Amino acid sequence: MIEYSSMNCKTALSPSKLPGLEYSLNPYMGCEHGCIYCYSRAIFRNREIAMNWGKFSKAKQNIFEILAHEIKRKPRGVVGVSTVTDPYQPIESKMQLTRKCLKILANNNFPTSIQTKSILVLRDIDIMKPKKFDVGVTITTMDRDLARKLEPRASPPDARAHVLEELAPRGFETWIFLGPIIPEINDSKESIAQIIEVAKKTKSKLMYDKLNLKQWVLESMAPFLDQEKPGLAQQLHAILGAKSDYWHKISSMVESTCKEMSVRCEPAFQLSEKQLFLVRNF
Repeated sequence: MIEYSSMNCKTALSPSKLPGLEYSLNPYMGCEHGCIYCYSRAIFRNREIAMNWGKFSKAKQNIFEILAHEIKRKPRGVVGVSTVTDPYQPIESKMQLTRKCLKILANNNFPTSIQTKSILVLRDIDIMKPKKFDVGVTITTMDRDLARKLEPRASPPDARAHVLEELAPRGFETWIFLGPIIPEINDSKESIAQIIEVAKKTKSKLMYDKLNLKQWVLESMAPFLDQEKPGLAQQLHAILGAKSDYWHKISSMVESTCKEMSVRCEPAFQLSEKQLFLVRNF
């Protein structure tokens, strides 16, 4: 059961530290999708919020008004929509806060990068401009049953693939975020190759990332892990730790598979030149 409410925000465009983004814009606090691995639960440093993440959504009801004011005085830069919540979670179909914000961004020629797990993004094709908007979808697996367990209220993976199939021919830059890659869950070559095949078909770039065990993430995932792979939860810190070669092997496999399939590919968060050399030559 999702708890819905509204709130007012003081700012719409927040400075972003993510690569390629000057600003982040999040029309909602909280997210209905309920992804068990979501890192956003750690951002607010509040256990109650963290453990209820995925069970509530607060609409920032005044965000488009704030944005209309801010955009007149802030330097033009790339806006990430969204970085802490999905801009196209189900409540957006009613509230249309993302749509109203996109209209303002488009009318003021602010380049915009959208990331979502929802087919609802196709509703706004009439607003988005191919030269100014890029669109990425997160796909962790093409297995519908597994996706339902990991991301219970997000659009199924084939629907996300359909987003790229619709947008790429219209001239939009499209990309796939393959992450998090979770040991023994979605890290097989077969699973990853299925996602790379979608990237190939849609001429999308692929960005990949490993599971990051930020605060409360493992606690959120534990019930699923205990059922799917008993004992794995207790091993994850070691598997993903600095002394493990796990990620070098997985990165190498992703990179080599992309090369074989002629798909553009890069780590989601760029590594140093030395780290890239190790990944590609492991």
